[in-house]
Amino acid sequence: MSKIAAMTPETAPLQTTPDVARWQDFFQLLKPRVMSLVVFTGLTGLLAARTPMHPVLAAVAVLCIAVGAGASGALNMWFDADIDGLMRRTRGRPVPSGKVRGDDAAALGVVLSLLSVMLLGMAVNWLAAGLLAFTIVFYAVVYTMWLKRWTTQNIVIGGLAGALPPAIGWAAATGSAPLNAWLMVAIIFFWTPPHFWALSLYITTDYAKAGVPMLPVVKGAKATRLQILIYSLILIPVCLLPVLTGLGGPLYLAVAGLGGAVFLLLAFRVFLSKAGDAADPRAADRDLYEVTDDVKAAGAKAARNLFAFSILYLFAMFAALLGEAVFGVKALELLR
Repeated sequence: MSKIAAMTPETAPLQTTPDVARWQDFFQLLKPRVMSLVVFTGLTGLLAARTPMHPVLAAVAVLCIAVGAGASGALNMWFDADIDGLMRRTRGRPVPSGKVRGDDAAALGVVLSLLSVMLLGMAVNWLAAGLLAFTIVFYAVVYTMWLKRWTTQNIVIGGLAGALPPAIGWAAATGSAPLNAWLMVAIIFFWTPPHFWALSLYITTDYAKAGVPMLPVVKGAKATRLQILIYSLILIPVCLLPVLTGLGGPLYLAVAGLGGAVFLLLAFRVFLSKAGDAADPRAADRDLYEVTDDVKAAGAKAARNLFAFSILYLFAMFAALLGEAVFGVKALELLR
C-alpha cells in the first residue's frame, strides 16, 4: 500500500455544472488523444495478422476498439475527477472543470462499454469482444479505482490495459491471439513505465499535490531514474523480438534498432541527471514542454526529452509494422 492515503471522487469540490454540456465536452471525456493511439495499435494488430477480412467488419472492429477506449476514458474521468481537479495538467478536463456532470460521464462510459463489447462480439467474434471487455474493466476498475491510488506500481500493472489493443485487433481478424499478437502487447507494456515515469519526474509536484503515489513521489527521484533505466534495458530487446518471429521485417528492424539506441541514450541521460531530485514548485504551473535555464529545469529537460521521444519511438515501430503488413498483403495478392 502506498504511503499516500487513497482519495475518493467526493474529496475535492467540483465547479457548478452548466445545465447543458456541449458535445465537444462529452467528446473530450473519451480522451481522443489516447483513443487515437489505441486505434492505431489496434489497427496494426488487425493488419499484421495478414488474414483476409471483410472491409466492413474490419471497420466495425476498429470502431469498437475506439469506442471501448473512449468508454474507459469516460469512466476514468468520472472516478478521478477529484484528483484531476488538483493537477494543472488535468484540471481543465470536463468533469473537474464543471462542464459535464459526473453522473453523465459515468453513464456515458457504461453505455459505450456495453455497446462496443456487444457489437464486436456479434459482428466479429467473441474472443476479440472478451479481450475488449477485459481491457475496459482492467483500466476503469483495476487501474483507475485501485492501483492508481494505492501503489507505486500503478502504471506498471495498469499498463496492461493500454497494451492490449493489438491483441484485440489480431483476434478480430483471425479469431485467435498467437505469439506475435502478444509480442506487440509486450512492447507497449514494457514501454509504458519509462514513458510515464519520465513524465512523473518532470511534474512530480503536480502528482504529489494530488496525492497520487507515483514512484518519484513515494520512493524518490533516484529510485525512479534507476527503474526507468532498468525497464529501458528490458524494452529494447523486447522490441527486437518481432524480427525473430517474422512479425517485423527490415524496415521494422531499422526503426526498432536505431530508435532503441536513441531511447537507451536518453534513458542513460535521465539516469545520470538530477531530474526530480528537487521538486520545483514552478513545475506545476509550467507548460509540459517548457524548459528554462535554471539548474532544476536542466534535470527536467532530460526527463522531458525521454518522454517526448518515447511517443515517437512507439509510433514509429507500429507504423513500420503496419507498413510492412500492408505491403506484404499487396505482394501476396500480386503473386496470386
